Amino acid sequence: MKKKSMTSIGEIIIASRKNKNLTQEQLADLSKVNLRTIQRIENNENMPRENTLKLICDTLEISIPKAESSSIEKPLNFIEIGFKYFSLIIINLALMAIIGWMTLDSEANLNSRFAGLLLSFLLPISIVFFTLKTSRTQRLLKFGSGFLVYIVLAIVTVGFPTAFVTGLLPCLSICLLTLFYGDSLLFKKIAAGE
Repeated sequence: MKKKSMTSIGEIIIASRKNKNLTQEQLADLSKVNLRTIQRIENNENMPRENTLKLICDTLEISIPKAESSSIEKPLNFIEIGFKYFSLIIINLALMAIIGWMTLDSEANLNSRFAGLLLSFLLPISIVFFTLKTSRTQRLLKFGSGFLVYIVLAIVTVGFPTAFVTGLLPCLSICLLTLFYGDSLLFKKIAAGE
């Protein structure tokens, strides 16, 4: 469900129409705009075209309100959706490879495992910082699904004890927890700094 902003174009038109004591039908007749179009604009179901908005605003004798870019979202086409999900898969694979290389690699020493531990917090917290408007669950599904798959694969292929002792499972767990709870950590730090 789309959130209505306090000063959406639809709300401005409703208020102006009511100030003029006009019904939707009367506004449609006076402005030469289809009644259903006016209903959709007032319900914030679609963004009016510039000409349509000008006809309505001229009839109501108001200035043309500025459109808010976030009030109506443009639907994504198939290529954009495909690229979005392909990018998420690449990001997940890259994050999994970095953590796995730092911990599970046979040549990994204590320094690289410690670096893997640091990265398992720093990479997800930076993702959280740039996706604060995303819900925790969405963030976990988008950026942590690879970690969940990696945990299962690591337990199946090398076994739980090896995956735990090498530091892979603790690092992946920290990644998942940071992705989910990172926003509350950031808000606490931001509130403390203000």
